Amino acid sequence: MNDDTSEPTGEIELPADRYIDRELSWLAFNQRVLELAEDPTVPLLERANFLAIFASNLDEFFMVRVAGLKRRIVTGLAVPTNVGRAPVDVLAGINAKAYELQLRHARCFAEDVKPALASAGVRIVEWDQLDDADRAVLTEYYEQHIYPVLMPLAVDPAHPFPYISGRALNLSIRVRNPRTDKVEFARLKVPQMIPRYVRVDRREALDDVRFIPLEVLIANQLDGLFPGMEVIDHHVFRVTRNEDMEIEEDETENLIQALEKELLRRRFGPPIRLEISDDMDEATLELLVSEFDIDEQQVYTLPSPLDLSGLFALSGLRRPDLRFKPHIPVTAPQFRSSSSSDKPDVLGAIARREVLVHHPYESFATSVQAFVEQAATDPDVLAIKQTLYRTSGDSPIVASLIKAAEAGKQVLALVEIKARFDEEANITWARKLEQAGVHVVYGLVGLKTHCKLVHVIREEQGKLAHYCHIGTGNYNPKTSRIYEDFGLFTSSPEVGRDVTKLFNVLSGYAIETNYDRLLVAPEGLRRGLLERIEREAEHARAGRPSGIRLKANSMVDEQIIDALYRASQAGVPIDIWIRGICSIRAGVPGLSENIRVRSVLGRYLEHSRIYAFAGGGEPEVFIGSADLMHRNLDRRIEVLARIVEREHLARIDRFFGFCFSDDVSSWRMLPDGSWERRTVGENGEPLPDLQDLVMTDRTEARARRSR
Repeated sequence: MNDDTSEPTGEIELPADRYIDRELSWLAFNQRVLELAEDPTVPLLERANFLAIFASNLDEFFMVRVAGLKRRIVTGLAVPTNVGRAPVDVLAGINAKAYELQLRHARCFAEDVKPALASAGVRIVEWDQLDDADRAVLTEYYEQHIYPVLMPLAVDPAHPFPYISGRALNLSIRVRNPRTDKVEFARLKVPQMIPRYVRVDRREALDDVRFIPLEVLIANQLDGLFPGMEVIDHHVFRVTRNEDMEIEEDETENLIQALEKELLRRRFGPPIRLEISDDMDEATLELLVSEFDIDEQQVYTLPSPLDLSGLFALSGLRRPDLRFKPHIPVTAPQFRSSSSSDKPDVLGAIARREVLVHHPYESFATSVQAFVEQAATDPDVLAIKQTLYRTSGDSPIVASLIKAAEAGKQVLALVEIKARFDEEANITWARKLEQAGVHVVYGLVGLKTHCKLVHVIREEQGKLAHYCHIGTGNYNPKTSRIYEDFGLFTSSPEVGRDVTKLFNVLSGYAIETNYDRLLVAPEGLRRGLLERIEREAEHARAGRPSGIRLKANSMVDEQIIDALYRASQAGVPIDIWIRGICSIRAGVPGLSENIRVRSVLGRYLEHSRIYAFAGGGEPEVFIGSADLMHRNLDRRIEVLARIVEREHLARIDRFFGFCFSDDVSSWRMLPDGSWERRTVGENGEPLPDLQDLVMTDRTEARARRSR
């Protein structure tokens, strides 16, 4: 791993505290998500959605990052972090900050969002707020739809403490036997296949609707589950387990079989966090702590309801007045048909010139999806090659690859079955593709294939033409509606040669490190970025135009960060746009006063990666799949593609201009590493949202072209 942070001789020594802890930086990112939920200017159902996103994010953080840190501590393999702190101290800091944020999260729901929803006619009620008629309706629903699938499990000498699956909501129940006066313990899992929030009365109008939490409904029917017993009390709890996976690819002949075994093992990972309702009695808590074998630091006492990711259940409500104003993606102008009845000729448009699309402002369906669909049915297309990292269960793209194979075309699909938490789905699709005659490969041993590539080879006038798509996001029609991403379509022979070489590396035994318009990890991407950062420093020292603009999801790589610090010290202006983790410090005198860091969160998940260098007046701009993390630069196949069209360069420059404008709402990193959100201008007026500006910009651009 290239994370050497030693100082080159002759260079100014960089301070030891120059990095921000990555785990605390991730928690700061999730705090920014929470701030959107707390923002009264955000539509109400969107605020509920951000509460759910915060909870879901935190689950994954514990399942992977905290679990990995704890595993290293337990096994004795832990080494000091990049900020020089012992892992046990980092873990303590994580638990303290995460608990603080979870309490703030719970307060936001209970004291702000829930009452506001009630005022807007979306009420989440308790059992004692219902009348007899409501209770009768719900009791009937319970008996018909819930009671038959419940499985109360006793805990006594004849019944050992049951396995508790990760992220499931549970009721701990104490009952008394009236014959013996003995108190017993039972556990009841809240069924995950039943909606978390149950409609009280389906005849109610949508602008005045009531929901009751599923666990509350079940809790008020416990007498029927334990006939003859006295129910003393019940409490809600939830456990998070280690769900990260480790596979020794070098030691297994069949990667899919090894992965399937590991998926089964994941269900039984050790507990990492125990969430309990704040009314839980000491006896029950002691039992849970003992059975889960966790320490006090891992217990999170929270007000009910636990697991606010359940608020995703409200997303189906048809209340446009409580949501962001709808935005319909436009078709990129190059892909528009002259007739509304004709399908656009995507391949023909790409043959004429390169096309840069920006999702979800521009449609995925009429660009990427249409590209693969047309290639699958075009009689002159001989072969299609594509990487698939994450895709949806009903993906039209997968269907097109199957159709192409059935039509006799050569089709290669590189399916990354190790994509975290999508492993099972990807195994399913890999087998379905193989059954249709698609050549399915799984990439290189020890490296995840994370790049986003489609390569179409077409015969034209006796020669082979190459059509390529290189993107920043997954080939997933569903997430393309909410993930912000760029994609480059090109028929450039230069790019075609590069992509041909890369697919040969991925599917065969080729070793290739020389590419013309691509930077490819793990061999050339880190080196290419470092060379360009140093080149900008040389330009600055020589008085030539210099500048670096980076957009990524995460930045933690120490070598890249140190190179940026040195470029800043040389006078290079550096703008960094980060959604999530950011370990660099911005605006520190003598270290990074030329570095600005911004973050933007909103209705869309900022997902594109852009790397722009002023180049002394000859700019170089790349888009692609790689973040600035060790895993992306050293342990994955990643691709950045250089943008060459002047119009596209100007468009990306304008995009950065929106983010770093003082007249646009964003979060700004302060020199101490904290984040400040600016939503109001100096005149006291609300600052516009960046994503709204981009929407308006694309709409206005379309109107100008139509005139």
